[in-house]
Amino acid sequence: MSGISLYDYQLNAVRHMKNGCILCGGVGSGKSRTALAYYYIHEGGEINTDDYVPMSDPPEDLYIITTARKRDTLEWEKELLPFLMSSKTNILYAHKVIIDSWNNIRKYADVKDSFFIFDEQRVVGSGTWVKSFLKIAKKNEWILLSATPGDTWQDYIPVFIANGFYKNRSEFKREHIVYCPYNTFPKIDRYINTGRLIRLRNRILVNMDFNRHTKAHHEDIFTDYDTAKYKQIIRTRWNPYENKPIENASEYCYLLRKVVNSDDSRQTAVLELLEKHPKAIIFYNFDYELEILKSLGYTENTVIAEWNGHKHQPVPEGDEWVYLVQYNAGAEGWNCIKTDTIIFFSQNYSYKVMVQASGRTDRLNTPYLDLYYYHLKSRSGIDLAISRALSNKKKFNETSFCEMKGK
Repeated sequence: MSGISLYDYQLNAVRHMKNGCILCGGVGSGKSRTALAYYYIHEGGEINTDDYVPMSDPPEDLYIITTARKRDTLEWEKELLPFLMSSKTNILYAHKVIIDSWNNIRKYADVKDSFFIFDEQRVVGSGTWVKSFLKIAKKNEWILLSATPGDTWQDYIPVFIANGFYKNRSEFKREHIVYCPYNTFPKIDRYINTGRLIRLRNRILVNMDFNRHTKAHHEDIFTDYDTAKYKQIIRTRWNPYENKPIENASEYCYLLRKVVNSDDSRQTAVLELLEKHPKAIIFYNFDYELEILKSLGYTENTVIAEWNGHKHQPVPEGDEWVYLVQYNAGAEGWNCIKTDTIIFFSQNYSYKVMVQASGRTDRLNTPYLDLYYYHLKSRSGIDLAISRALSNKKKFNETSFCEMKGK
């Protein structure tokens, strides 16, 4: 069998990787293959040879913690095959390969003397996933994969602790965080001694530098909205759909977005885009948007498929199709090289989610040179505020928006 080959930038990343590192590469850069190559070399294999070089037998058991979708669609199984490994059967080696989702990470908290690949970095905060991750990190070798490793220094706390840089979260806070005084709830005012934080981050972050052969074209498509209904909600703080007072910031923003996203002009914009791009992925946030998108006047030959919390249908086949994908269910963990077009029917609050969603078509093996991303939005206050947050690579904050004067 022929040997395992890597691109130069992937091989360079492998050379810099070590236990406890974060492999950081843009969506579609081949992080999975690079991570497996690191494990393969770690266990005695060799890269870029004419013939396949076996690992020592048996190699360490391999655990891959990934998204539920990547597990269910067997994405990792495809990546494992060139290395003659599988979670289904022993192809060549007498070792275990376990692929499971982050939701089940607690099941592996007591595993020891194995190798873990944590895919799509989820170790942020101090919840159950982080506690299980820290237990695993003490007794096993491990690496993390991420396209967007961290927005703030707080995001790095679990990885810093797992690497032994700090004993616990309290030590990190004591050395680096200054809180705002006179706040009911703790709010970070600033970070101190950031020079050390930068040095520590540089020790564990391995960047995959590669030049994409694709060119991304992002275009904002502005649509109308019912300004009278929008202003009435701001003025009265009343839910016109259920005829009751608005209870919180989340409901307030949801209602404003419903007015904006439900406008007929936004539906027309989708159909006009499909005339130019008859095969398109459409991302949406809410169930009412799905109902709108399912009922549009598509051409007779258009095939419609969905991926959300209710349906897990594959990408359609044919010359005319629409794949309706809910952000939370399908922004990551799958690839599509059958189209060059993504339509964002509405914006997601998270910059990370938007980046992941965009990456579904921007893959190393896509046949397209030009990729098109259409962002449908209005000039309403809430759409503009979400756009500002995303342009600053931040997450939109509903509470802060509600505290502003309505526009």
